[in-house]
Amino acid sequence: MQTIAYTKEILAELSRTIERMDDAEAEKLVDGMQRANKIFVAGSGRSGLMAKAFAMRMMHVGLDPYVVGETITPNLEANDMLIIGSGSGETKSLLSMAEKATSIGASLALVTTNPTSVIAPLAAIMIEIPAQAKAEGTSGKSIQPMGSLYEQSLLLFYDSIILRFMEKKELHNDTMYGRHANLE
Repeated sequence: MQTIAYTKEILAELSRTIERMDDAEAEKLVDGMQRANKIFVAGSGRSGLMAKAFAMRMMHVGLDPYVVGETITPNLEANDMLIIGSGSGETKSLLSMAEKATSIGASLALVTTNPTSVIAPLAAIMIEIPAQAKAEGTSGKSIQPMGSLYEQSLLLFYDSIILRFMEKKELHNDTMYGRHANLE
């Protein structure tokens, strides 16, 4: 298969995956973000990179986001929200964060391929991305290696959450651009 053919198949996989997602849970996430004082995001590996991109867009729309593990991340409090992106939902460090967040009384959202994971029962909001998890290998859900389909879907999902937030708050690109980094 040639490069463009692979690209077309990746786009088809993304389309099939996103069509199967639950919009009601996504709407709960948008509403929870509007209510939260501060929003924390976490993920390991490539999921963590998607979380960082999401945090940047949240800042652009005027929210108060933080990436767990960064040196300037403040403490999590009861009126805050933690959003975890984890394909497996089983990563021990993320489980520990989820347990801590719920013990403090913060809202927990999980975006995962595994709705029966150990983190899932802790989450007030659970969004399933029905994609191949990296441990599934050649499950037939994707031609892509490991968790690529999940991670790509995660980024698109996070961007769609931002679009819905913008719609609800009647925000536009020019508003966001005003918060864009200017020391570059």
